[in-house]
This record gives sequence, structure tokens and C-alpha cells, in this order.
Amino acid sequence: MPSFDVVSELDRQEVRNAVDQASREIANRFDFKNTDSSIELGDNDLKLESDTDIRLKALVQVLEEKLVKRQISLKALDYGKVEEASRGRARQVVKLQEGITTEKAKEIGKFLKDLGLKGVQHQIQGDQLRVTGKKRDDLQSAIAAIKEHDFELPLQFTNFRD
Repeated sequence: MPSFDVVSELDRQEVRNAVDQASREIANRFDFKNTDSSIELGDNDLKLESDTDIRLKALVQVLEEKLVKRQISLKALDYGKVEEASRGRARQVVKLQEGITTEKAKEIGKFLKDLGLKGVQHQIQGDQLRVTGKKRDDLQSAIAAIKEHDFELPLQFTNFRD
């Protein structure tokens, strides 16, 4: 029986490379001189810090440019609110979303059911969703429909088996 998995994964190495490139650009750009702006990569988040809100927004823009160049979807970023740090500095935490939550998996499953494709079933397996069907064409239609719909997550389709 044909099947595929719907997953939401990040290439950690590409994220690290994008953060390194953004940090180098910030160190060299004139508008960031003497602002002590920084981007720190944690386990599941990024910590951005600069001297003003405006510089922090410019810092986010530089980071997003580098992520897009490395083909990391911006849907994987969950921006926290801008906090005021010591001495009037601005700080923001950006969480990296990886894996499909149970609520999102249920939402995708309901979407698949509403498509009305015959014989297509889904099963939640941890942080991914396995979709099975009787016909390969139905599964390809399901993939196309999921790609068109915006679930606010970067989705990939892996493990396609006939």
C-alpha cells in the first residue's frame, strides 16, 4: 500500500551557517558599528540583541535574508515579543519550530479527510504524520493539496513508498 510521511524538519547546519553569515555581515556593516548587535544560536532558539528596536528589526531582516538564501523556510521561525534589556537595549527570542505538534497533525488530518480522496488515511506518529492510500495518484493529489494550503509550518514529504 503506497504511503508517505509529512514532516517538519530544519537543517541545523544550514541554520548555523545562516547565523554565522548574518553575524559576519553585522560585524562589517556601517549601520551596525558600535551597536554591539548580536545573534546567538541556542538549541531550539535564536537570541537577537541590539541597542534599539529599529536596529533589532534590521538585524531580523539580515537574518531572514541569510536564511532564505540557504533555503530555510521563514515559517520555521516563531518570533517572541521584543523585550527591553539593560541600558535601554532591545532583545528578542526567536524559537525554531521543528516537528509537527499534535494539534497541527490533527488539522492536517482533518484537511485530508475533507479532500474526500478515496482510500486515503492518516496516522499521527510522534512529530510526523503518515499518510497511506490505495492509489499513488490519490497520494500525489494529497501532497499537492497540502502544499497549496498554508498550515504555518514548513512541511516536507519524505519516505514515499509504492
